[in-house]
Amino acid sequence: MPIYASAQSPARDLSVSNYRLGSGDVITIEVLGEEDLKRERIRLSDAATISYPILGEIRLSGKTVGELERIIREGLRGRYLVNPQVTVTINEYRNFYINGQIRQPGGYPYIPGLTVIKAVSLAGGFSERAAQDKIFIVRENDPKQERSKVGLNEAVHPGDIVTVEESFF
Repeated sequence: MPIYASAQSPARDLSVSNYRLGSGDVITIEVLGEEDLKRERIRLSDAATISYPILGEIRLSGKTVGELERIIREGLRGRYLVNPQVTVTINEYRNFYINGQIRQPGGYPYIPGLTVIKAVSLAGGFSERAAQDKIFIVRENDPKQERSKVGLNEAVHPGDIVTVEESFF
């Protein structure tokens, strides 16, 4: 289900308005009344750039949906259109990853409102040896990539790595 720039995500600290685009996200760009400028379901590459008509290459990594809409709107205004109405839709968020003592470790598509307990459920639940009080997250946007201990209701963001440690009876 697409998420539009004006929609709010249920996650406590991640809404579409402050969500930062990155490699692996899938977006659609539309300009009202300009079918030739529509770009559907573009998956952002490792470089998180796109080539857009008239504007050339645009670097998207770290930009919000609103910032991208503004860049395209301002780039098209005057040169090509009088008052372009640009809409950017996030069709798919990049994966989060979960490993350790769960039944099906791996990468899973992010869903707005995702918490640790929901992520564990997506991954088949805890294994018999899981320590439910020893769960760590490495945040994608943390330059130090430090592990932080978290609870079951902690928000999980796209690109995060969740690790469930083993319990020693």
